[in-house]
This record gives sequence, structure tokens and C-alpha cells, in this order.
Amino acid sequence: MQITPEIEELIDRALAEDLALGDPTTDSLIPEGLAGAAGIISRQDGVVAGGSVLAAVFRRIDPSVRVAVGKPDGSTVRGGDEIARVEGPLASMLKAERTALNFVQRLSGIATTTSTYVKAVEGLPVRIVDTRKTTPGLRTLEKAAVRAGGGSNHRMALADGVLIKDNHIDALRKRGMSLRDIVERARSGSPHTLKIEVEVEGLDGVREALDAGADILMLDNMPLEDMARAVQMAKGRAITEASGGISLDTVRAVGSTGVDLISVGALTHSSSALDIGLDLL
Repeated sequence: MQITPEIEELIDRALAEDLALGDPTTDSLIPEGLAGAAGIISRQDGVVAGGSVLAAVFRRIDPSVRVAVGKPDGSTVRGGDEIARVEGPLASMLKAERTALNFVQRLSGIATTTSTYVKAVEGLPVRIVDTRKTTPGLRTLEKAAVRAGGGSNHRMALADGVLIKDNHIDALRKRGMSLRDIVERARSGSPHTLKIEVEVEGLDGVREALDAGADILMLDNMPLEDMARAVQMAKGRAITEASGGISLDTVRAVGSTGVDLISVGALTHSSSALDIGLDLL
């Protein structure tokens, strides 16, 4: 995960939440110049993401702190495994600890959840993708964590594709426009490099969207039988994406319908943080 200026700004804001008014505990207790070493330890089984961010947090507090990341993004860890080793001024390490752990715990939780979904559809020709249901300001990091877990990214931002959803369709149907009219309007008003995706809820909508020339069909909360039929109807004409209320209990059955993509908002909006701590050596 590359540390871009955008991510550096996120780190600065996160550190400001904790350190804007200082750290009287560390300042009063830890002698200046006292050095130490610590391991960043996973307390649970999971998949790691965000090691480079963790290292950047420590270096932002004090460039003399040395961080060696032993488990790169996408690595599987067991409870007790050391993810990274931190060495340097102990006061600097303690001041950076919480912010660094917050980042790596959150991102590793997303990578771990993604990995469970990817494993659930193993052997099927389908990809697990995320959505834009991300923590405000953290989208770049959270989508990188999805990739670390073996998933793929949907749109990073609205500009990455044309997705005609039910509210767009309802608003324009009230003005007398057919779905063909809507798709043609979107295509004529967008760069030729962008695909047109249309959200559909039933087989009538599938037929209408295909006749309108949609490149991708988002099959929203569709029963499995209808979804399988929609896949056959779209074969050779459009990419199919299953969406809406998909869980670990249902994802393999959804993948077995033959859809090309399964989008899962829970990867980013409902993942639990992986339990990771800093232990002094």
C-alpha cells in the first residue's frame, strides 16, 4: 500500500485527534532518550492489511523510530503472530501506538472479512467486489484492504462509471422517458470509455435493460431462480452483478447462478476490527 500525500494527510488528522494537546502520561513517566522495542502482535487469526500505514504513523511521530513489517498486506496470520517489529525512542513509540493500531486493526478486519467471502465462492468463476459504503475519508485505504483480502474494487468514486439506479429511473420515468431513452441519454452524455450499468429488480427489467443496450446489469435483491435466468438472458450481451443483502450464508448460492460479480457492502461497512496489540519486548 503506497503512502500517498492523501494518506499522509489522513495520518496527520488521526494523530491530531490523539496528540493535539500532548501526552502528559508519557511525558511525565518515560525518561527522555529511553529506547525500547516492541512487537505488533495479532491476537486473532486473520489477514493483514495496512502495514505500510502503521509504519508511516510511527515515522510521522519520530523519524528515528524503526519499523520492520514482517507480514505484508494479504498475509494470513494466526493469533500470536508478530506482524511488525518497532524499535527506537520509547516515548515516541507509545505516543504513536494507538493511532497506528487503529489503522492496521480496521484495515486488517476488512481484509479478513473479504477473504472469508472470497473463500466461500472458491472454484466458481465469480469475483467478490466492494461498494462505496466506506468510512468517510478512508475509502482509498479500505478499498486497498479489500484487494489485500483477495477481493476487487467497484467504483472508487462516482466518476468511475455510469450506474443508473432505481432513483434515477423513477425520476426520469415520471418525465415520460423509457429505459432505452435513459440509457441513450447517459451514453451520449458520458465519455465513451465508461460502461453503462443499470440496476434491475426483475426479469422484465432485465429484458428492458438488455434491449436498451446496458453493458452491465445490477441484479438487485433478485431471487436465485430469477438471477440464474437473468444470467442466461444476458450471456454474451452484458456483464451481470448480484447485489443486495448478500451474506456469507448466501454468497456461494448466489455465485452458483453464474453471475460475473457479487458486490458486498458488508466488506467495508460491517467488518469487525482484527484484534492487534503492541507488546514491549
